[in-house]
Amino acid sequence: MNLYGYRELEQDLDHIKSLRTPMSELGTMGCSVLGRKIPYIRIGKGPIQLHVNAGMHANEWLNVPCLMYFVKSYMAALEEQQDWQGCLSDGWAEQVTLWVVPMLNPDGIELVLNGANAHPFSTELLEMNGGNPDFSGWKANIRGIDLNDQFPAHFYEEAKRRSVTCPGPRDYGGEHPLTEPESRALAEWTMDKKFDMIIALHSQGEEIYWNYRDYEPAFSEAWAQQLAAATGYAPVKLTESDAGYKDWFIQEYGRPGFTVETGLGTNPLPVHQYIPIAAEVERLMVSAIRLLLR
Repeated sequence: MNLYGYRELEQDLDHIKSLRTPMSELGTMGCSVLGRKIPYIRIGKGPIQLHVNAGMHANEWLNVPCLMYFVKSYMAALEEQQDWQGCLSDGWAEQVTLWVVPMLNPDGIELVLNGANAHPFSTELLEMNGGNPDFSGWKANIRGIDLNDQFPAHFYEEAKRRSVTCPGPRDYGGEHPLTEPESRALAEWTMDKKFDMIIALHSQGEEIYWNYRDYEPAFSEAWAQQLAAATGYAPVKLTESDAGYKDWFIQEYGRPGFTVETGLGTNPLPVHQYIPIAAEVERLMVSAIRLLLR
């Protein structure tokens, strides 16, 4: 697989449109700082609502094609009426509505993949990156705000803990929660959909974070163990970590939420990890749907 940016995602979405998969929908749940549409994919029409997102951190872009691999496999099975993973015989699409946001941070991902040459914010970006023209390690959105430090779950405690005081490549959550269009769109969309479970794909470490300050349901650890069994990852109980999307979701709704750290190594993960991670993400999502159908 080659590099996968916004153009490649648009090509995949065009392919999905051509499938005419029943019980599916493509749409836009918001826009980035630079006006790029943030697409969503809905699969199914059931009362149980499951959400998964990827590409929140720019240098974790490899999760985007890995998630899309699962999406395309599932949608192709529905279109062709094939009982892939038991999706037809178990009635997944009739019972579960899956909402997928494959790339939350398109501006940041394009920066990581293409650099700041000829970029409208090139001067500011170089300054935020310490004069370094290599943006491969950039996590934040195009304004230098870390989107997964933007959510109103003990936000100011997390900001004090990180002690990063200005925009840059990573770990600066902004002056206040939800100042960025990408994080704000995700929060508003979540409040509208009221998901029963969320999964946020990140990298790296092959770990599954399942708790938040004891707001999580009593069964969250057991569910994390099931997801871990499906992927080979380790379930981990986190402390002293706040302001993430999963944290906010658990705090607000008391429902199961999971941050899943795919792969091993240094971000951006090497492209050769695409095949194993795509397989792990597929097993993760199949396991998540089956947990919700119990």
